[in-house]
Amino acid sequence: MNFNGKNILITGGSRGIGKACAIAFSRLGAKVAINYKSDKKAAEQTLSEMEGDDHFAIKADVSKDKDLQKLFSEYESQFEKIDILVNNAGIYKYHPIDEVDFSEWKKLWKETIDVNLIASANLCFWASQKMIKNGGGKIVNVSSRGAFRGEPKNPAYGASKAGLNSMSQSLAKALAKYRIFVGVVAPGFVDTDMGNTALSESEKMKLIEELPMKRMATAEEVAHAVLFLASDGAEYTTGTIIDVNGASYLRT
Repeated sequence: MNFNGKNILITGGSRGIGKACAIAFSRLGAKVAINYKSDKKAAEQTLSEMEGDDHFAIKADVSKDKDLQKLFSEYESQFEKIDILVNNAGIYKYHPIDEVDFSEWKKLWKETIDVNLIASANLCFWASQKMIKNGGGKIVNVSSRGAFRGEPKNPAYGASKAGLNSMSQSLAKALAKYRIFVGVVAPGFVDTDMGNTALSESEKMKLIEELPMKRMATAEEVAHAVLFLASDGAEYTTGTIIDVNGASYLRT
């Protein structure tokens, strides 16, 4: 895979899967803008590990309209076009229906949908308008195994990722005529800060024992699938959802 001359925006790009994607793209010749919400130190660390000198970080909460405008403006001040968008920013918060009150239930549903689905939809809109003018591009959305298997303790997360899958496939149909190709990567549990904090140590050990490969995925393994969908030659996979879960959940 070769990304020389490609300009890329990755949301949630300072840690975990986003960081692995940023480093991998940079090693293959791309110029990358990474978005982060608050952890400037983590963003700077990611930039220091990337190859090349044309990368930069943008602080923005993608769920806030004002911050989105800032994100777009800062991106365009550095890069004249966008070739690839990776929607990776996401949140995972527990809200079991039999444990939270109605106020907490509503609050966490809104927060989760705003970040995991609405923000991605808004970024897809903005990027696609630019890509139409530029003759095409690639959008890769990071979903989850939870979209398929159900999330009893975190229903908003599962619903948001199922919505992201459906939106991605709708956009793949709508944008193909513009040579804009949309794909999805759906990881299982990944060895990242979010993946680890979602589980207690005992829950993590139980999960690993149940996994066919007896380990969590690495962020780099998920990034590999993201780069494939973003690469030249992968155009006819538009609308595809690639599972990266080590055979822990199989769909037919």
